[in-house]
Amino acid sequence: MGEANHHRRFWSRNGGVFINTDDLEKIMEKKFEIEAQSRSDTGKGASRRLRHSGLVPGILYGAHREPRMISLGHTSLALQLENEAFYSHILDLKIDGQNQQVILKDLQRHPAKPYIMHVDFLRVRATEKLKTRVPLHFVGEDIAPGIKAGGVASHHLTDVEVSCLPADLPSFIEIDVSAMDIGDIVLMSGLSLPSGVELPALIQEDENDMPIVSVHAGHSADAEEEEGEGEAEVGEE
Repeated sequence: MGEANHHRRFWSRNGGVFINTDDLEKIMEKKFEIEAQSRSDTGKGASRRLRHSGLVPGILYGAHREPRMISLGHTSLALQLENEAFYSHILDLKIDGQNQQVILKDLQRHPAKPYIMHVDFLRVRATEKLKTRVPLHFVGEDIAPGIKAGGVASHHLTDVEVSCLPADLPSFIEIDVSAMDIGDIVLMSGLSLPSGVELPALIQEDENDMPIVSVHAGHSADAEEEEGEGEAEVGEE
C-alpha cells in the first residue's frame, strides 16, 4: 500500500499538514487532564501576583452553579494549548483533587508576549446541550479539479460554532473539497454534520448561511505580463 493511502492532507487553524490516519484517531480519542487550584484573591493585583509566580488566573462557571475562581500552571497549560483538539474537546479539570468535565470557553493572551493572561472554563452536563466552536478541516484540495486548473481555494471560515450534547461534540468538521471546480462554493448549510450536531447560526436566521470555502480563478502569469505591458504603455504616454 502506497504512502498516499496512509496519509491525508488537511487544512485547519494551524495550517496544512500531512498526518497519519492512525495519529488522527489518537488525537480524536485523546483525553486532556488539567490540574487547577481554588483561589480566593481577586482583582488585578492578585492576578498580577499569580502571573509572576508562573500561574494563570482563571474562572469556572456554568451548569447552574456558582462561578469558581481558579489558577493553573502556565507551562502545562501552554503545552496543552499547542494541541488543536484541546479547543474542541471535553476536558477533565481537577480542582483540589475533584474532577469535573469542562470545555475551554475563552482565552486571553498577552498582545505582545507569549503569555496566557486568563482562561475561562465552562462546566458541562451530559443532559444539556452546549455551544462551542470547532475547527474545520479541508481535505482533497491537492486533487480538486479547480486547483489543478490553476484556481485558488479561499477559506472564508476556519471554525464554526456548534450546538450539541457533550457526548456528540466533534473534534472537528471535515469538508471534502476534492470535487470543487473554479466558481464552486460551499456554504455553511452544505456542511456534513455529525449526528446530534447543529449550527446555531442557521437555526436563528437563514441569512447567516455564510460561505465556508470557494475556488476562484488564480492570477495567471500571462495576466501579470499584460498588466505590466499596460503600465509601460501608460508610462510612455
